[in-house]
Amino acid sequence: MNEHTEIAEKSLPPEQTTVSRRGMLKAAGAGLAALGTTFVTTASAQATRSLPLQFTDGGALWDKTFPQSARVEHRKVSFRNRYGIVLSGDLYEPRNISGRIAAIVVSGPFGAVKEQSSGLYAQTMAERGFVTLAFDPSFTGESGGEPRNVASPDINTEDFSAAVDFIGLLPNVDRARIGMIGVCGWGGMALNAAAVDKRVRAVVASTMYDMTRVLSRGYNDSVTLAQRTQMLEQLGQQRWKDAENGTPAYGPVMNQLKGGEARFLVEYHDYYRTARGFHPRSVNSNASWTVTMPLSFVNMPILSYIKEISPRPLLLIHGEKAHSRYFSETAFAAAAEPKELMIIPGAVHVDLYDRVDLIPFDKLTSFFRTHLA
Repeated sequence: MNEHTEIAEKSLPPEQTTVSRRGMLKAAGAGLAALGTTFVTTASAQATRSLPLQFTDGGALWDKTFPQSARVEHRKVSFRNRYGIVLSGDLYEPRNISGRIAAIVVSGPFGAVKEQSSGLYAQTMAERGFVTLAFDPSFTGESGGEPRNVASPDINTEDFSAAVDFIGLLPNVDRARIGMIGVCGWGGMALNAAAVDKRVRAVVASTMYDMTRVLSRGYNDSVTLAQRTQMLEQLGQQRWKDAENGTPAYGPVMNQLKGGEARFLVEYHDYYRTARGFHPRSVNSNASWTVTMPLSFVNMPILSYIKEISPRPLLLIHGEKAHSRYFSETAFAAAAEPKELMIIPGAVHVDLYDRVDLIPFDKLTSFFRTHLA
């Protein structure tokens, strides 16, 4: 079978209903003016469905948002998580592997696909001597799961552990030397997975979001009890509509702009909706979440057991000027040693998605070489 029925195009899809990332986050904080138009009450456009699941071991067309490396072998893989959902991944291996070596599993950002930031991280770390796996979380991208474009703090944490299952069974991987990288919203998931999965020997969260925190409390924990109650009332009413229709409603396409947005929302647009990072299977580029997606997150704090990552090492990386920096700072304060917080001067949130001049790959390399030795 061919790897894909379609290759990612650099041209953008036709403009649809104006919306931005603010829409999804508004569902977690109805009434917050800073977050803009309410996601819950604008469920009109259906999400773009992912392409059919297809896998091949070689001869793949390159459909990533970053250049292919000649120093790395790449192949498509698939594996199942504990819930039986088939996950799709890109496996990157250094050329001329000898013996069993250390491995790293990678995913993120929230709403992205493996052809975007996580693939860049995975390929770059493979160039530096690790077997790496970038994967699409359940319900997104080329991975399975119905309905499409939903998220779950439980299932998506499990996705990381399923990736560990898969990579640890490869004949060229030392299963006692497996690390984990989560980017943006999957940074929080990676920390949750590392806390519960003691097979993970070291973990990195880059430009991290705690999605359970932001979806339940809004940015900077600004959602009041009255706003939270209103949001849950709206989501409950949406459940009635979904039950009556027999299918979930979706919000408008993500990350489109109408003017006047906060700077960080423009930055999301400039990554996901331009040639820089657009991918047709990405929720953030070309689709939307189900309107009721936040329900899985609002009562489920994922970093409650962050201290239990210790004594295994934790590295948090964040941009100095990122609107999301407080997520890493509070996670760092809550974590136990050994831990490290690395702040990248001048960087904003999305700079650590793809700016190879700012992503500290030398630091990542030394961190994993030391702790997966």
